Amino acid sequence: DHPFVREGLSSVLDRQEGMTVVAALAGGPQAIAFLERSEADVAVVDLRMPDLSGIETIRQIRRLSPGTRVLVLSGFEFEEDIYQSVDAGANGYLTKDMDSVAVVQAIREVFLGGRCFPPAISRRLSERQRRKELSPREKEILELVAKGFTNKEIAALLRLSRFTVRNHLNHLTSKLEVTDRTEAAFIAIQTGLIIVSG
Repeated sequence: DHPFVREGLSSVLDRQEGMTVVAALAGGPQAIAFLERSEADVAVVDLRMPDLSGIETIRQIRRLSPGTRVLVLSGFEFEEDIYQSVDAGANGYLTKDMDSVAVVQAIREVFLGGRCFPPAISRRLSERQRRKELSPREKEILELVAKGFTNKEIAALLRLSRFTVRNHLNHLTSKLEVTDRTEAAFIAIQTGLIIVSG
């Protein structure tokens, strides 16, 4: 959605042999509208966009245009973002600090049916896939832990017993392979599993 990045990338790609930029769009809704009337071999998608998230944009692209390959180009390397992107149907994931040669090569790779995940991204993805999924309730409790709430306060807020809250915390610390609630919250924030605001 940043004009400078969009225009710069479009300019680089349009100069590549055998590549044509068919559209440079400001967000997910525009991409979906474009694909309803036109075609694209590869869509390069950001994750943090207004109106429609990159993850939801990928899902809609996959539904609307299954032949379009999707490459994520993001400024973030959160493990959860990477996992959610792949789950939504992304064929590759690059970060914005990569040079244009790597981006061009990745586009060619996914166009030819391959997948493109640099080693650091692949490592995060495999770590995330090995870890058990947290339930929505476990994530909710973990967000409250990260905000500094005690078990008693969490129980009151969510209308649960303290015993139930403690059980959820035991399960999620086991899933995250950590020793306590503080470490669980720290890992969850670091990996993007939860986002704490306000």
